[in-house]
Amino acid sequence: MPSKPFRNTRPTLAVVAQRAGTSIPTVSKALRGGTDVAPATRERIVKAANELGYTNPSDAHSADTAPTQLVDFVLSSVDNTWANRALGGVEAAAGTADLDVVITLVREGSDWAERVLRRSSIGAVLAVVGPTPQQWKRITSAGRPLVLLDPMTSPPDGVGSVGAMNYQGGRSVAEHLLSLGHRRFGVIDVSDSYEYSRARVDGFRSALGAAGIGLAADAVIHAQWDRDRARAAANELLARRERPTAVFACTETLALGAYDAAAGLGLSIPRDLSVVGYDDLPEAGWANPPMTTVQQPIAEMGAAALRMLLRLSEHPGHDHAMREELATRLIVRESTGPAPS
Repeated sequence: MPSKPFRNTRPTLAVVAQRAGTSIPTVSKALRGGTDVAPATRERIVKAANELGYTNPSDAHSADTAPTQLVDFVLSSVDNTWANRALGGVEAAAGTADLDVVITLVREGSDWAERVLRRSSIGAVLAVVGPTPQQWKRITSAGRPLVLLDPMTSPPDGVGSVGAMNYQGGRSVAEHLLSLGHRRFGVIDVSDSYEYSRARVDGFRSALGAAGIGLAADAVIHAQWDRDRARAAANELLARRERPTAVFACTETLALGAYDAAAGLGLSIPRDLSVVGYDDLPEAGWANPPMTTVQQPIAEMGAAALRMLLRLSEHPGHDHAMREELATRLIVRESTGPAPS
């Protein structure tokens, strides 16, 4: 008697989603009885599941569909408030979609892209991470959708991005300082290699130009994300004969470096020097004096990135890019005041 051929054809959620023309999270919610699925969509999913003979994996004592319920969140560090807020937004949106978030840290000597590809996740949100060309190719060739959160560089076609209106944020800083009578400025930037950082400085420069004021190339000093380097940059700016009366720092860590420099030189903020930061993390309110800054909706950006990732997963193979920029807002506190005479 001939043996029966081995078959392992029990359909997964991915197969049901493909048949129903919807996403894996939507299928999962519909089959679990979630109430936030449109009736027509639920009917289509149930019909597809019945036609395919789909059974709940828990009934079959199998976890082979579990990886389809994961999404990767790749970031360089979790020891700062920015990352915590971004993670909160990603997790909130993932919870709504019935997904679990796996945090993947970029570690020296370890290829994060390889670790992402070892998991059968829906896709990955990358926060302030710049993939190499090889990493782009490997992940996108595997059909894994990607979304950049606060992108460092312009993503290639098919890769989404969510950021903030950094150009407008930079303009709002310059307009505020100009309204206070400031005419001499210094900028402490992260790096001109990063798209979001360039946009902040370009917006700042644009508003100054509209007021007939130039910003010299040497008035912009790069300090990465390092507070000590920002202090050294501020010391350099403040040692000049025509020293600035206001400093725009493109992150609050860099702004705190300017605070350190002012304290070391015996300068009072804002009487002698106005300082503006960027992000509106809790540290800005804790600073002495509380810091004027540009507020980024970081948690909302994280949630938007996760929702975009799900949309890309629903329409695989599209070669167009999706872009979203959320509005920023200037928060005026006590670190800015009228220009000294």
